[in-house]
Amino acid sequence: MSTQQPKPAAKPAAPQKKSGGIPAGLILVILFVIALLIFQFIMGDGSHFEGGTNEGHPIPGDYFGIVYKGGVIVPVLMTCFLTALTFSIERLVTIGKAKGTGDVNAFVRGIQAALDKDDVEGALKACEKQKGSVGNVTLSAVKKYKQLISDGSLDKEQKLAALSKEVEEATSLELPMLEKNLTIIATLASVSTLLGLLGTVVGMIKAFSALGNSGGSTDASALANGISEALVNTALGIGTSAICIIAYNVFTSKIDELTYSIDEIGLSVNQNYATHHN
Repeated sequence: MSTQQPKPAAKPAAPQKKSGGIPAGLILVILFVIALLIFQFIMGDGSHFEGGTNEGHPIPGDYFGIVYKGGVIVPVLMTCFLTALTFSIERLVTIGKAKGTGDVNAFVRGIQAALDKDDVEGALKACEKQKGSVGNVTLSAVKKYKQLISDGSLDKEQKLAALSKEVEEATSLELPMLEKNLTIIATLASVSTLLGLLGTVVGMIKAFSALGNSGGSTDASALANGISEALVNTALGIGTSAICIIAYNVFTSKIDELTYSIDEIGLSVNQNYATHHN
């Protein structure tokens, strides 16, 4: 008769978190419609132009009229800008919630101190109070820690492996939510520059076309309009790209800080168990 102890039942796969919210594609469509409405009815309003109609020249110093004369690429660039702004605000809120209700570094130190004193219940209460992604991952790790203390079916190496796996699984559920929509912001950083360059080329084509069709006399008005269109698109494209690059780097840095805190706690929980329990 075999004396080998039965292996514990395999743990069911953790359910994937639902992202929820409005799909990114629908948001882009909504923002494009908003950009068109702003372009046509606010920037294209006759009050911004000489003669009271958007067919005339922009009133000197009126930037709404100047931007309107940037042409058909302007609403697309405005959509890029509004999209970057919308997703940046959404990431700020999400990452802010992921940090939880208290200082992350103080929370990490508190969990380490509680486990050093073998105060598992205190660590659990701290996790429930902290909330956020760091709190959720730590809560899963501490619950597993508590369960393994009374589990006699596994040896120490198996328990440490199970604890590490718990932290990895909990982290894999939280990170996708933190990184959501960052790809869109990174893509807009490149796309808006290219769209600005396209608008610049179109404007310069119009400018040189006016110069070529003027015969012996230079059509200063048409030439100026073409150059103005080129420069407006250049400014919008570069400005939007700069905002996207800054936002992406800021959010990536914040996510890296949270990931470091999660890794630090996971390592601390594992080392603590190895030191104080069999």
